[in-house]
Amino acid sequence: MSEPITNPPAVAAEPAPVAAAAPAERSEQRGGDRGGRGRGPGRGGPRRRPEAEQNANSEFCEKVLFINRSAKVVKGGRRFSFSALVVTGDRKGKIGIGLGKAAEVSEAIKKGGEASKQNMLSVSITGATIPHDAYCAFDGAKVLLRPASPGTGLIAGKTVRAVLETVGIKDVLSKSLGSKNAANVAKATIAALQSLRLREDVAKRRGVSLGGARKEAGASAAPVAA
Repeated sequence: MSEPITNPPAVAAEPAPVAAAAPAERSEQRGGDRGGRGRGPGRGGPRRRPEAEQNANSEFCEKVLFINRSAKVVKGGRRFSFSALVVTGDRKGKIGIGLGKAAEVSEAIKKGGEASKQNMLSVSITGATIPHDAYCAFDGAKVLLRPASPGTGLIAGKTVRAVLETVGIKDVLSKSLGSKNAANVAKATIAALQSLRLREDVAKRRGVSLGGARKEAGASAAPVAA
């Protein structure tokens, strides 16, 4: 009697071995992931703003004092516009201030910088400080400036400090009174700087030499013999 023929049991196919990623590929993947997160493939130092690089290479120093955003309500929604107050100086006694308006912040800053360069003014400074005290008011803002000894630094608020840094002053004592509006404080500071006068300029305007003025002052101060 013949035995029934049965099908042989199926043999399960062995899975093909998965090749491990090469070390170089793993490193590239990690680098790509870092780049996707914004850190970049390298671990360098802190990033520098393009504006700072431009100021480092340019002869002028630009500082943004204030940025204001305004909105106009129209049928389709709101339309935003920006205005930027920019102060520009050469750190050698010249300074200017300008206001730029545009639909984008960068364009407003650019327009403000161009306007400030067109309104440059000369300021009388003595080394790293100012020759004498100065006090000026613009609308509701009042600014007081006093000379300081070398190494004192700029004792001032952010708006007054920005104006003094662009003009090239390093040692000064200041006090801001009244309104805190950035535009008024900056204009009051520039007006106070414009009121400064050097001794040489005053003597030249009066037609008196500094040597003669010193001799006259010494003679008047000498005691009179009885």
